[in-house]
Amino acid sequence: MNVAQKVLIVEDELNARLGLAELISGWGYRTEMAEDGVEALEKIASFQPSLLVLDMRMPRMDGLQLLAQLREHPTKLSVIMLTAQGTIDSAVEAMRLGAYDYIQKPVDPHRLRTILANASRQQETERELEITRRRLRDTGVLGALVGQSKAMQEIFVLIEQIASSNVSVLITGESGTGKEIVSRTLHQLSPRANKPFVAVNCAAIPETLIESEIFGHEKGAFTGAVERRAGCFELAEEGTLLLDEIGEMPVATQAKLLRVLEDHRLRRLGSKVETAVDVRVLAATNKNPQSAIADGHLRGDLFYRLNVFNIHMPPLRQHKEDIPLLVEVMIRDMNTRHGRSVQGVSDELLTIFAAYDWPGNVRELRNTLERAVILCGDGILQRSHLPPGFGAQNGSATLTNGEQVAVPVGATVEAAERMLILKTLDATGNNKTRAAEILGISLKTLHNKLKEYGQSTPGTLGT
Repeated sequence: MNVAQKVLIVEDELNARLGLAELISGWGYRTEMAEDGVEALEKIASFQPSLLVLDMRMPRMDGLQLLAQLREHPTKLSVIMLTAQGTIDSAVEAMRLGAYDYIQKPVDPHRLRTILANASRQQETERELEITRRRLRDTGVLGALVGQSKAMQEIFVLIEQIASSNVSVLITGESGTGKEIVSRTLHQLSPRANKPFVAVNCAAIPETLIESEIFGHEKGAFTGAVERRAGCFELAEEGTLLLDEIGEMPVATQAKLLRVLEDHRLRRLGSKVETAVDVRVLAATNKNPQSAIADGHLRGDLFYRLNVFNIHMPPLRQHKEDIPLLVEVMIRDMNTRHGRSVQGVSDELLTIFAAYDWPGNVRELRNTLERAVILCGDGILQRSHLPPGFGAQNGSATLTNGEQVAVPVGATVEAAERMLILKTLDATGNNKTRAAEILGISLKTLHNKLKEYGQSTPGTLGT
């Protein structure tokens, strides 16, 4: 920790203010105090702190009012909000206004020290972020994300703004748009970058095991629990946890997750004690969250807790101008991984790519290029290196048997999805596991889709 870090404590209750100052000073920080937001503004000008410990409720100017004013402050301040029981909604609003984190009263000294240390590291990442900004402007690359389109540039800016904070983020978008890449980029640009990144696919875990996977269990907690096991939260301690396909998590487990997010404590299955956890939680879904809430698949209170910020990844068909840069970056990566020396793609191939609607999004582009690079070996990728029939009909998809699935103009996304799923099942002889692999979805998601269609085996498409 940098001993020169300055912390301003803004708290209207005298004993609490003095106690916090003594505690934080003991950790090597320089401290100053203010009794409300008005005095805090004066102290910020003279003391010039980099960290604020800010009470939510105070006379004259409360914490949220001060936080709103600080958004215009020329110096970036990391703000830790002090909240009373029952003010979680206000704490979430504070995060939206730019607070780094919050802690409930009575203050847990260990958690406060951890938050201050993380916030201090956040200050140290500012110089690295400025280098990243320059790279972004020059090359259109942010971590593993690629794009020079307006849509992608806006996402890059948002990632920059929130990466170094502790806020939860909900990442939405169709399958194959790069939601996990966004989560890894958020982690890599955060003060937690040197700590674990753990990703768990909620759709891939049987319902009977998901609580054990996420929260852990004690020996003997259930049949087969022969030893204590840490869950994903504990494995991601001080790092980042991605809960992918959050809408597939059982509703009962969602309730327990919400409590962990609010209290920063969990109880392993079979345990009588709670364990403190310090984890940044990101979530992703390819479903419309509002529809999932209406259908009862996603708790509304969990959605609002996770959705402090939303990053929506656009489908590739909506930012095709990024395809040339994506192709260039992907080919460079694939040459390294496969020992090839492909130099680029032909103009004809780029024209085909631009005309195609990419139902599988960036993932489909990557898979198509990987096949082509391996077949080509060196030189320039040509149309002959594509799968048979690729791009023969815009708005169509090619199955593994070469069959074209034509989507009528004017068809809804839901109808097109249904058509592709049922045709893929038909092409695989109703092999659901193989069909799910081809479609790039989980087997559980496929079963859910078939249930929506009112069938377990392919049949007539209907209307």
